[in-house]
Amino acid sequence: MKSCGVTLVTATSFCDEGKKMAAGKMSGESKEESLSLTAEEEEVLGGLDSRLFGFVRLQEDGAKTKTLLGKAVRCYESLILKAEGKVDSDFFCQLGHFNLLLEDYPKALSAYQRYYNLQPDYWKNAVFLYGLGLVYFYYNAFHWAIKAFQEVLYVDPSFCRAKEIHLRLGLMFKVNTDYNSSLKHFQLALIDCHPCTLSKVEIQFHIAHLYETQKKYHFAKEAYEQLLQTENLPAQVKATILQQLGWMHHNVDLLGDRATKESYAIQYLQKSLEADPNSGQCWYFLGRCYSSIGKVQDAFISYRQSIDKSEASADTWCSIGVLYQQQNQPMDALQAYICAVQLDHGHAAAWMDLGTLYESCSQPQDAIKCYLNATRCKSCTNTSTLAGRIKFLQAQLCNLPQSSLQNKTKLLPSIEEAWSLPIPAELTSRQGAMNTAQQASKTHHPKTEPVLGLSQTPILQQPLPVQMIPSSQVDGLSSPVKKKRTSSPIKHLEQLHANKDNLNPAQKLMLEQLENHFVSMQQQNTLTLPHNCINLSSSTEEPWRKQLYSSTQGLHKGQSSHLSGPTDEQPSFSTGPVQYLQAASVGIQKQIGHGTLSSNSVTQGAALNHLSSHIATSGGQQGTTFTKESQPSGNRSLVPETSRHTGDISNGCAVVKGLSNHVQQLTVESVCDPNHGNCTSPNLLSNSPHISPSLIGKASDSVGTGAYDKTSNIYPAIHTKTNNSITSSPSSVVFTTIPFSKSTEQTTSHSVGSINSPQNRLHTINREGLENIQSSKKPDSPIINLKSDPQIIPSMSVSIYSSSTEVLKACRNLGNNGLSNSPIFFDKCPPPRPPMSPYPPLPKDKLNPPTPSIYLENKRDAFFPPLHQFCTNPKNPVTVIRGLAGALKLDLGLFSTKTLVEANNEHMVEVRTQLLQPADENWDPTGTKKIWHCESNRSHTTIAKYAQYQASSFQESLREENEKRMQHKDYSDNESTSSDISGKRRKGPFKTIKFGTNIDLSDDKKWKLQLHELTKLPAFVRVVSAGNLLSHLGHSILGMNTVQLYMKVPGSRTPGHQENNNFCSVNINIGPGDCEWFVVPEDYWGVLNDFCEKNNLNFLMSSWWPNLEDLYEANVPVYRFIQRPGDLVWINAGTVHWVQAIGWCNNIAWNVGPLTACQYKLAVERYEWNKLQSVKSVVPMVHLSWNMARNIKVSNPKLFEMIKYCLLKVLKQCQTLREALITAGKEVIWHGRTNDEPAHYCSICEVEVFDLLFVTNESNSQKTYIVHCQDCARKTSRNLDNFVVLEQYKMEDLMQVYDQFTLVSEISMFLQYHPPLLDIAP
Repeated sequence: MKSCGVTLVTATSFCDEGKKMAAGKMSGESKEESLSLTAEEEEVLGGLDSRLFGFVRLQEDGAKTKTLLGKAVRCYESLILKAEGKVDSDFFCQLGHFNLLLEDYPKALSAYQRYYNLQPDYWKNAVFLYGLGLVYFYYNAFHWAIKAFQEVLYVDPSFCRAKEIHLRLGLMFKVNTDYNSSLKHFQLALIDCHPCTLSKVEIQFHIAHLYETQKKYHFAKEAYEQLLQTENLPAQVKATILQQLGWMHHNVDLLGDRATKESYAIQYLQKSLEADPNSGQCWYFLGRCYSSIGKVQDAFISYRQSIDKSEASADTWCSIGVLYQQQNQPMDALQAYICAVQLDHGHAAAWMDLGTLYESCSQPQDAIKCYLNATRCKSCTNTSTLAGRIKFLQAQLCNLPQSSLQNKTKLLPSIEEAWSLPIPAELTSRQGAMNTAQQASKTHHPKTEPVLGLSQTPILQQPLPVQMIPSSQVDGLSSPVKKKRTSSPIKHLEQLHANKDNLNPAQKLMLEQLENHFVSMQQQNTLTLPHNCINLSSSTEEPWRKQLYSSTQGLHKGQSSHLSGPTDEQPSFSTGPVQYLQAASVGIQKQIGHGTLSSNSVTQGAALNHLSSHIATSGGQQGTTFTKESQPSGNRSLVPETSRHTGDISNGCAVVKGLSNHVQQLTVESVCDPNHGNCTSPNLLSNSPHISPSLIGKASDSVGTGAYDKTSNIYPAIHTKTNNSITSSPSSVVFTTIPFSKSTEQTTSHSVGSINSPQNRLHTINREGLENIQSSKKPDSPIINLKSDPQIIPSMSVSIYSSSTEVLKACRNLGNNGLSNSPIFFDKCPPPRPPMSPYPPLPKDKLNPPTPSIYLENKRDAFFPPLHQFCTNPKNPVTVIRGLAGALKLDLGLFSTKTLVEANNEHMVEVRTQLLQPADENWDPTGTKKIWHCESNRSHTTIAKYAQYQASSFQESLREENEKRMQHKDYSDNESTSSDISGKRRKGPFKTIKFGTNIDLSDDKKWKLQLHELTKLPAFVRVVSAGNLLSHLGHSILGMNTVQLYMKVPGSRTPGHQENNNFCSVNINIGPGDCEWFVVPEDYWGVLNDFCEKNNLNFLMSSWWPNLEDLYEANVPVYRFIQRPGDLVWINAGTVHWVQAIGWCNNIAWNVGPLTACQYKLAVERYEWNKLQSVKSVVPMVHLSWNMARNIKVSNPKLFEMIKYCLLKVLKQCQTLREALITAGKEVIWHGRTNDEPAHYCSICEVEVFDLLFVTNESNSQKTYIVHCQDCARKTSRNLDNFVVLEQYKMEDLMQVYDQFTLVSEISMFLQYHPPLLDIAP
């Protein structure tokens, strides 16, 4: 595993060599001398990389380090220019680290991407991946940051910044609404004793707020109150906790009666203000509480304090309007509402309240205009109600005579007139103060563009008829806080272009100036990528983005209706990240010093040619080709530094700023030498915020030779030529395009320079995988080579054909490099990644293939050997065996509801509450749009109670049918009405149903008759058989090697999934109703994974129901069929499927593992993918592999090699770890194993732990044996002082199993193991 370090002695020598080469061309020898690095500087720089980001100070005592980093960057860039980019890849990796430490993110991203391009085994470099993840995190590119950080942990689980990674993963998953993953990573960060950016109490606060966001209010309240008991709690954290408790009591009915809740809410908020009197957010909440109990004067005072303490908020002005309206002051209410919608054009609640105000004043025309604007807001949740109200008012207007409308005296000015009224003094004074501060900030940062506030925006000063506002403009405009982040000369340039014909002379002059400024920026290649505005997702409606860009007051825009207001809607709960980050950011600022940044870092400006030409989408499936004409511009608002680290940061953006822009004031500990394992980076990406094509074209025409042409793509096995012309950026001298699947398609040789010899050596890096690997074009050999001898785990010259003695001998003296949970399979290729969609794509007429089906007539057909071979053939993702129950004379009545109730009526049933929907569609609860998320809430009951529900559901359906027959006389009318009802159901509220699932039938005493009946099945589909891998586990895994029952009513859904660890499954329909199945081949699971990510869902853990239209558009084939009573459905390894009941029925199911190479390979691949995703593998593949080696004779060479290789890996890990413990003086205690003892998993990270168990002293003494893996044990106790190490297998026993597991011939197999021969067919 190699280090990303660069030998700076060599760098200096090449600096000197570069000076000699350029002596005849350049005249400023003094300038050349300034690029030389002294020996002392080289030594300091040698220890600086991405692991020190946030933990090294670049101001005060760290000013010298900052100067040195700047000098090193200039030296490296000079070298790259002189060598025309033909330098060793490690140059770019180290350059990326230096720029990252300087917080020059665009240059860091550029350098890291160049390293990615040039280094074929980049995935081994954990320090590089960590730096890349930090840059993505800074740009809010959470999709890619998550991938990079996950791969760091996969490469090196003991990475010294693992705690920081878990913290950032927790924050990102929280914003992405993947709350289970977020909680897991926060907990992993909490147990780690290493330093990180946030303190322990701040991480605990995030966990408490996570419960609140999940509406687990009692857990949240308990966590908050427990935090308040912490000694020396920082004032800002305390204030935010009290604020959250107060707002919870105001909103959550579960916390008591209204009077008590409001009393507690006011007390908590007042205490919060004592800790932080300057919190505008808290003053606003207090005003809402006073308003709800009728204390109008106190509410007004609180709202005014909110406006004084923070930037003007649409929420605050909307609440003020509600108060004025309650006090029968309609004109004042109108002005307040107008302020709200001018601050945030997309504030749905303000538009609705304004419409209600006009309606109450008998001005229906203005009310209609307001309601229409409300419906155009993205955050509007009651569009259907508003639409009905609009129709009612329009009908009312039609019935009124025109003369009465014209002669009627208006109580309020019309909406057009109100829009041009002077803004109230409270708002203008606040905006004036903001603008003054911005101008003052500009004097400190001359390169920073002014941020135009509301009063500075020329277009918005014009009277704006509301009925003419296009929906895009209503949705796009927002509060001043949002404008402060997103407003820029480019944005105003687009606005001025759009209204060019209506501009006055002053505005036309501004347009001309902005155009000239834009062109000059293009010529200088200074297009920016501000991290608050970058859009690296193909979807603009994702929940995390709504959180990121909601108002600084902490309420989601458009959802902030008021309890006491005319709309009578529940106010939105303040679950935006800003509340908890106000505490976190202030805490960080107290602990952390911010480095003095250069002006280009402050403005986040950088050349666009520092960035790769890949544009990422949420799913990573689309690429964008850049040319001079299509090159996107990145200019957005250039935010002054004075506004970047305040409490007024909006929600999720504060997550980024609170972490990435600060450094830890801690004693920097020595960073351990990097040990890098197997990892792959996400596809190279960069993006710039989009601007209008007309501006791009204008700039492109004006940009001369300074611009460059790059064409790249992300499709496999497609290579394009690269333009290597020198640009203004040294790190952009050479750009090598790569395919998306680069990590598995290239075999590249690199010239490696020797430090001690002028002669170059060649090291060939072979990229091996399980399948044949394609090779691609070899890049130009570098002229300058800086690669030092990599620090790697010593090579072991052993193979699967080496004896165990040879393996152990090769493992000696390896120190602490052996990792207990390193990959068991993928050490010669990158970590697992979802497969690309098969190429070429299927034609549209092949996307509904016929389902493979076999009809059985008798028992002989069921036991016919080709049936087993047909089902396990990888080409058949699913097989339906029709008539199985009849052919084998199975008594399915044993599994009927009546029999189950008679046998065990109190047996536990897991219940899933779902919405009754058409099988091929999935709508949101309101019925307005199709979604992927499938509502499925869990509870529990008994068989007897669910049977009663099942029966009552059937009776209710019969009653409904009878009522229909009574109402309709003929069939056609009945059919038409039924169709209408079906159509309405798709667009309206859906009926709630309950699905009884995961009923355990493993107890052979309770279910003896049922389980015995299943022994009639053929061997390859039985629950237990010699040819079933899962039968060799030695213990039960409920639902996998045991039977589970499902009790269904029509509409019961099993959401989309692959079986645990990709094992095959067997499902028999008991009846009496049918089930409808949808099946997608294993090759396409990567496409479904991408769709889940685009819809903010976790492919492995979330509940999702695919949209068939999306699948067909992506050329994904879908098998669709009906399973009737007595039919057996065989789901092959890795097949994706989802099922819906058509009628009332029961099903039984379990998993099987055929003894095939395909099954084992897919199971281990999913084992590694689960590890990458921090998801527990239900099947312990290491434990299973050793049991297979003990119990099974294998004749399939591929299967043998994979099992043997797994044994080899584990044997090396066990021996290496054992020797490391002995060397460290840690005693290994013999513990052994009991019969039927299950495999062990780490209680913290849930990876499988084999042989050596790390158990806390306390649990060992209590005989509870809470197991940890080595990495989690060391994070909890660095020297393992609080742990004992228990040994479950003697090394001699493992050696014996390893040596005795050999490949046998099929003939000897037939002679010794004739019965299970059928199950070992390849």
